[in-house]
Amino acid sequence: MEQIIQDWGYIALFLYSFGGGFVGLVAAGVLSYAGDLNIVVSIIVAGSSNFIGDQFLFYMARTNKSYANNIMKKYGRKVALAHLLMRRYGSSVVFIQKYIYGIKTLIPLAMGLTKYSFRKFTIYNGFAAAAWAIVVGYISYMMGEVVLTYANEYKYYGVAVILAIVFGVGYYFRKI
Repeated sequence: MEQIIQDWGYIALFLYSFGGGFVGLVAAGVLSYAGDLNIVVSIIVAGSSNFIGDQFLFYMARTNKSYANNIMKKYGRKVALAHLLMRRYGSSVVFIQKYIYGIKTLIPLAMGLTKYSFRKFTIYNGFAAAAWAIVVGYISYMMGEVVLTYANEYKYYGVAVILAIVFGVGYYFRKI
């Protein structure tokens, strides 16, 4: 099992981080604490993939506005929230969006539809992806001891609690 994690863990983390990656990076941090992955490599993989994913969304919206508008029509309230955040926080919304579930992919699309500078977005996105990967990666690595201790003691309760949290957060953000 450890060999499978080592062989495929970074590939899975890269693919998952392309569209978001928060949960994947947390799992990689815990697995790194357990010795199955390397935390530095996990942070580099997740940060790079997150950066590339946001660049792709921005570029796609910039070059294919009709397709981006069709995607964004499905998410009316979230798009409105994305525009409010862009107006209120300006360029720093690139940093903020990395931590907000539900609008992470909409901010680059919305910014790509505007006249926001591609160069400026690239610079902010690079710093934001690096900061996000370092913060989330190291916090999850440091919390690895707690997670693994409780996971061994309360295996069955842990699964139920994690599922309840995931469904609760998903339900909450669908209602927003």
